[in-house]
Amino acid sequence: MSEIPGRYHYSAVMMGTRVELQLAAHQPALARQVFRQIKWLEDLLTVNRPDSALMSVNRAAGAHPVVVPPPVFSLLWRAREVSFSGGCFNLAIGPLVRRWKIGFSGDAVPPAEEIAALLPLTDPHAIRMDPEAGSIFLTRPGMSVDAGAIAKGYMADRICDFLQAQAVDHALINLGGNIRVISPPGAEGWSVGLQQPFAGPESLLGSIRLSQGSVVTSGVYERYFVHQGHHYHHILDPRSGYPLDNDLLSVTVISPHSIDGEIYSTQLYGMGLEKGCEWLATQTDIEGIEAIFVTRDREVIIPSQRQFCFRPASR
Repeated sequence: MSEIPGRYHYSAVMMGTRVELQLAAHQPALARQVFRQIKWLEDLLTVNRPDSALMSVNRAAGAHPVVVPPPVFSLLWRAREVSFSGGCFNLAIGPLVRRWKIGFSGDAVPPAEEIAALLPLTDPHAIRMDPEAGSIFLTRPGMSVDAGAIAKGYMADRICDFLQAQAVDHALINLGGNIRVISPPGAEGWSVGLQQPFAGPESLLGSIRLSQGSVVTSGVYERYFVHQGHHYHHILDPRSGYPLDNDLLSVTVISPHSIDGEIYSTQLYGMGLEKGCEWLATQTDIEGIEAIFVTRDREVIIPSQRQFCFRPASR
């Protein structure tokens, strides 16, 4: 832990990344409680451990429903509902993620016939959920759900709720780049750096000044491999089975809740710049959603700055 005036930093390596908590007071016992909650949620939601609640659902695919803890059911219910809307956010994308292995051991393009064979297993309508029983049933053998595109956002919101219940009104939680902040009324808020794609973590496009809410980025520059000169990243299109190929390097979403940032950053990346900006302009019923697009030409596009202030980095 390193301390600077007015800020106390606590960190741990969890979920394969660095998790950071910043508080305005020295509260190590509270920080330990936060990390325990994150560990508990990770144990429920990971697909990298065979004994997790999520993997119990995947193992039973095509066989029988599985009753899961309420946090798992709640998260997957939201993820399934979003998956019905189309786009590249899809809870049932697990078979494709496992086959590509991008960001893990994947460094080759799967044969086209294998991709085609997996596509029928990525239909979110084949996921049955029973709210009364709290059960989930993947109706086709070989199906698997993957909450990687939404779990960190859910965790960040849960931690924020916990901190506010403990009367903490000034804090930042950073789950490997998924950021949620709270500040008291009238406070200056937090400065959140926005990373330059394909540069080191200290190389910034600029910073966002935010008092309340979340900052989440979906980009192609952290988990990828290059094969025969082509760049293959981890944001897969469930309609084709291949990584999305458009005019964007990243989309950052500023939103009141981190789970929304996870969802809309993925969806907006899949739309591309023009359609993404058009979609944002029509979503008058979605409160507080703003975006920053970074194109392949390194151009930064901000449709509006109603909920935040973006300061470009000095060149």
